Amino acid sequence: MNPKTFMLFGRSGCGKGTQAQLLIKHLENLHAGDRVVYIETGAKLREFTKEVGLTQDLTAKTMSEGGLLPSFLPIWIWTNMFIRNLSGKEHLILDGLSRRAYEAPILHDALKFYNRQNPIVIVINVSKEWSKNRLLARGRGDDKKEDIDSRLEWYDTNVMPTIDYFRQNNYYKVIDINGEQTIEKVATDILAAIA
Repeated sequence: MNPKTFMLFGRSGCGKGTQAQLLIKHLENLHAGDRVVYIETGAKLREFTKEVGLTQDLTAKTMSEGGLLPSFLPIWIWTNMFIRNLSGKEHLILDGLSRRAYEAPILHDALKFYNRQNPIVIVINVSKEWSKNRLLARGRGDDKKEDIDSRLEWYDTNVMPTIDYFRQNNYYKVIDINGEQTIEKVATDILAAIA
């Protein structure tokens, strides 16, 4: 087995989670028995807030108020997942890791430490307007207009410089995908680009 590493980026509502699940199925079907570790920081943080403790309470409060968590928390979440789940023989799909430029070198160090060769960064590109319309249409509780605007601004200010870090580092292959297509077409484009 040649373990592969994929990192997903894109504006809120671009379908990263859906594409991650389709990629997991593809990898599992490609070689029966291959193990895939999927780390989605937001989901892991939401799980963490259901535990009892001061850190969990403060995390839940910050998240419910739409605040910004200190960097050590998401980094602790994904490093803990690495420590507990990596054997070196699994595919790795990362969603929501390293969302601030100064976190990117930390993730880079971790991937080098675990000898994850040729990581592929998948950037699902959608416009702000497309993203906003998609988020408003799905009608989730945290999809209020002002929250959406704040998240989209956050992406431009913080996440795009992180993507640039990976673009400028020849350790990574960065592929841009048009996310303003059907789910199936986006998935087809991703599979063609990573082949």
